[in-house]
Amino acid sequence: MNERQRKAPLPEQPRDVAAEVLRVVTAMVEETRPGRVGRVSMNSHLERDLGLDSLARVELLLRLGKEFGRSLPDGALAEAETPQDLLCFLAGAGDAVAARNAVTATGGVSTPAGPISIPGQAATLIEVFEWHAEHHSQRVHLLLYGDGGGEHSEFRAQRITYGELFEQSRRVATGLVAIGLLPRQTVALMLPTGRDYLASFFGVLLAGGVPVPIYPPARLAQIDDHLRRHGRILANAEAVLIITVPQAKGVAALLRAEVPGLSAVLTPAELDREPISLLYRPAPDDIAFLQYTSGSTGDPKGVVLTHANLLANVRAMGEACQVSSDDVFVSWLPLYHDMGLIGAWFCPLYFGMRLVLMSPLAFLSQPARWLRAISDHRGTISPAPNFAYELCARRVAEGDLSGLDLSSWRLALNGAEPVSPATLQAFAQRFAPYGLRGGAITPVYGLAECSVGLAFPPLARGPCIDLIDREALVTRKCAVPASSSDPEPMRVPACGRSLPRHEIRIVDDDGCELPDRQVGRLQFRGPSATSGYYRNQVATRSLFSDGWLDSGDFAYTVDGEIYLTGRVKDLIIRGGRNLYPYELEQAVGNIPGVRKGCVAVFASGDPLTASERLVVLAETREEDAASREALRQKIGEAAVDAIGMPADEIVLAPPNSVLKTSSGKIRRNACRDVFERGLIGARQLPARQQMLRLGVAALRARLGESTRRLARRIYGAWCWLVFLFIAAPVLGMVIALRSPTIGRRLVHWAARLILALAGIPLRIIIDKELPTVPHLLLVNHCSYVDALALCAALPPARAYRFVAKREFVEQPALHAFLRSLGTLFVERFAASKSVEDVDEVIEALRQGHQLVIFPEGTFSREAGLKPFRMGAFVAAARAGMPVLVGGLRGSRAILRDQTWMPRRGQLVLEFGALIVPAGDDWGAAVALRNAARKELLRLCGEHDLER
Repeated sequence: MNERQRKAPLPEQPRDVAAEVLRVVTAMVEETRPGRVGRVSMNSHLERDLGLDSLARVELLLRLGKEFGRSLPDGALAEAETPQDLLCFLAGAGDAVAARNAVTATGGVSTPAGPISIPGQAATLIEVFEWHAEHHSQRVHLLLYGDGGGEHSEFRAQRITYGELFEQSRRVATGLVAIGLLPRQTVALMLPTGRDYLASFFGVLLAGGVPVPIYPPARLAQIDDHLRRHGRILANAEAVLIITVPQAKGVAALLRAEVPGLSAVLTPAELDREPISLLYRPAPDDIAFLQYTSGSTGDPKGVVLTHANLLANVRAMGEACQVSSDDVFVSWLPLYHDMGLIGAWFCPLYFGMRLVLMSPLAFLSQPARWLRAISDHRGTISPAPNFAYELCARRVAEGDLSGLDLSSWRLALNGAEPVSPATLQAFAQRFAPYGLRGGAITPVYGLAECSVGLAFPPLARGPCIDLIDREALVTRKCAVPASSSDPEPMRVPACGRSLPRHEIRIVDDDGCELPDRQVGRLQFRGPSATSGYYRNQVATRSLFSDGWLDSGDFAYTVDGEIYLTGRVKDLIIRGGRNLYPYELEQAVGNIPGVRKGCVAVFASGDPLTASERLVVLAETREEDAASREALRQKIGEAAVDAIGMPADEIVLAPPNSVLKTSSGKIRRNACRDVFERGLIGARQLPARQQMLRLGVAALRARLGESTRRLARRIYGAWCWLVFLFIAAPVLGMVIALRSPTIGRRLVHWAARLILALAGIPLRIIIDKELPTVPHLLLVNHCSYVDALALCAALPPARAYRFVAKREFVEQPALHAFLRSLGTLFVERFAASKSVEDVDEVIEALRQGHQLVIFPEGTFSREAGLKPFRMGAFVAAARAGMPVLVGGLRGSRAILRDQTWMPRRGQLVLEFGALIVPAGDDWGAAVALRNAARKELLRLCGEHDLER
């Protein structure tokens, strides 16, 4: 800008000017790139973020000049990259680049102190992550502790910033796209808690995929069961890839036999690539990930959770807990479960809280580490299931608690499994001397079908325990307050009220809503609720009732708070009485000689009477016959005390007989199945034998993969040999002849011969003959193979001329070859030169030529139809010439960008509609582009990257 332009005042104040600039830019984006209005800000990049190519920026500058009654300087077209830059040019604030650097310097890239803002306008998890990576790149997102597995290993925290994790996620995403992952395809994550898991999860999202968290096998003795269960889950999820640790690749390879669509088993290191720009943007209603519910076995139930579901739940929980970026979140919960993934990672991610994260193994090996992390980092929020509180209350030695200070802990959330009032009391009493406030202990309720959280109690109140009459609950389904003389009242903890914008109700078997203290099925609805189970219509239908979702739990309410009494599927009806197994399991688990937490109570059909038997399955290490008989007697007495009747059968089983989910919940139905088949305590194969079978299967899988890889390399080498043998002399002949007509014929037959020798069939689909009038042929661009396919498909008699990028001038031989074929060269980036090139295309059309253009301008590894550049449509509109749409399929699979080994495949070129422009202005060009894009999406079979 000159000095006069720098000093020229504007009639409005800068804030008004900024608002007007943003309004004009927003209107331009709304017209040119519908659907991106919500992402326009003063720092949005005009091309990268808003999709305004060079010609669109020319139009934008003209509109701004008209709006403000002045022409912007020439430098604005070349230098302005954001609305902020345009404002600088309009206000005469000096060099736009310097101004932009100043804005960037104050945009939050240094480590912020104190509270920070949150991405309130974000509509997807990706937008949340991108927002923090842009605004708080150097802010520490989490402190990641190792698992402390070795005897001499150091238990230290690794600091990971938003920017670092985002960059690593982009590298994983690039690797996934490079191997061919398509949007909405599912990818299983079988990784332990760690940096690789975090980066891989968002890497899948950034690549457009759908993560499916599953857990690696915990014990060698359960490998067979682990593989069997997860094979069904992966088959239901239609997983195409598994990302796992190197040690688990053999285990994962066995899964491929049950999952036909599984194409590869990879490690994060194998996916690490230099990041590229990826255009795919999920919509709020797109699936974010699949959460398979605990115990998914023969009938896998993958809860479908969208970005909108997750953000609604995160925001509602944050509101209920009054969180801020000053909070410190401490977690050891596994990231393959909703409570650990959504509650303990996504919430801190969204609100900018520091997350102190350790693996479940680190906690289980030394439970005091959890409490020590809260103390050392001044943790304010930390959740855990009931067993963790029980473990700390009963098992942590006093010597491990020296100097412990839990006074910062304001929310000790207890959820994910039945909450024990005895555990709440024991934990509070044990750690009150260490600063724990009673009001911090907070039982909550949630389930995967509602993302994770559904009900939270008032803050700082502490546990609220309802004492009810046991007999009334069992016989009349009523939660009648117990009398003061009742020696053994049933104690039920309150789990709070529904989250903001969510609803809960209790209904009877006929679906009628029940009043307070009447026990029935708990139903819910709200923005966090799932739309159903992935590829499981039967389970989805049973989930819904009149717009409400069935939680699968029995509960009652008092003053709007919910009190849970048991799972519907675990209810035992015996002698007209409703029995809930959890209380009896606790009572039996407290008997000396019985392994605590390893008791399953269930009903089993009596083969003689056709009635149900009450079965208690309890693990014990006792082997002496007299001791075992005494233990059975104690269990029988405990059953009478707890539920008022004896058990029909008591089974004492060896350790690891009671089946559990990966989160530690008792799989009662599975235990019943094993019991009825007589397999309790059945001998399992030794771990060494299982590992031998595993090794053989893994070796077979590796040999098969090596054979396929060798075959692909041989084929790729053959293709290149054919191409070079034919293409080299043809290139020289075309350059020497300098006759476009003869050159096109030579290239046409050479291309057909190359495809034939390479074994790549080319199929052409067309309803009628190609038009004879001058027109633009628009074809999607996926690979270097595209040009070869078009040369083979288009009849040389039609004299199609290609429109290519001007960068080919830097490759003299190729540039000379293309020029000899009559190719037109256009500029993709410099706006002023692009305007001149449009005029050249218009002139060629008016002279009667037929032109072939790739409207995307380029191709990349990422699948999908990229945003179109406006040049072709502006030229067609101004020349009044139609466009013919052609969709090319198969070329990306044959030779993907950044790969040099072709693969076998088939090419299909399908011609669609001939579209005539409705005018010659910008609006007509945009309308022409939109119509052509809609047709090309139909023909090419790829997804839309412009959403």
